Amino acid sequence: MKKLLLSIIVIASTAFAYGQNDPAAKKLLTEVSKKYNSYKTIQSDFTLSVQDANKKNYSDAGEMFFNKPKKEYAIILKDQEFISNGKSVWNISKDIKEVQITDAENDNSSIGPNNLFTFYQSGYKYLLMEDEKITKNGKTEILKVVELSPIDTKTNYYKIKLRINSNNHIHDVTIFDKSNNRYTYTIQSLYLGKNLPPSIFSFNKEKYPGYEIVDLR
Repeated sequence: MKKLLLSIIVIASTAFAYGQNDPAAKKLLTEVSKKYNSYKTIQSDFTLSVQDANKKNYSDAGEMFFNKPKKEYAIILKDQEFISNGKSVWNISKDIKEVQITDAENDNSSIGPNNLFTFYQSGYKYLLMEDEKITKNGKTEILKVVELSPIDTKTNYYKIKLRINSNNHIHDVTIFDKSNNRYTYTIQSLYLGKNLPPSIFSFNKEKYPGYEIVDLR
């Protein structure tokens, strides 16, 4: 379970071709991208649900923090954390008490924390599907649905489903891989434009006594 989020945020993508896409889906995704691009900081509570090929279900929950101008982020799960100051990444595995340090990857051609809310802008063909109705906190909500297929057929997944709420914010992302596993990342709450303290994006080894630190930079 500890690396389920990481398995989502490192999927490779390739070049973009607008001409092969549904104009209605393009219009919606452009509006969503414009909205997220206007925010300098994002804080989110999220859940991650996984259904494997045998229909067994797993789940996890956590928090995410993004300081987009500095390409800083922190992703906090029960058993794992990822912290980046924009130059380095600290991958903290709590179950084995190990911290791996690597160089930050700021390549916008792959799905990663720095473009988690806008990754769909390149590398995909997409199609607007029928709206879907959900009940959340006792209220009915209508979600717009876009299905994306990677242009690069060598990827280990074949479809991504985005559901978008009335505020043009992403409600959830579901990734369907070629081993019949399904990963759903759901935004439970979203805080935009908050002043986030720099300490969120810095690694303090005093918080992790007894951890082995492996520097791979």
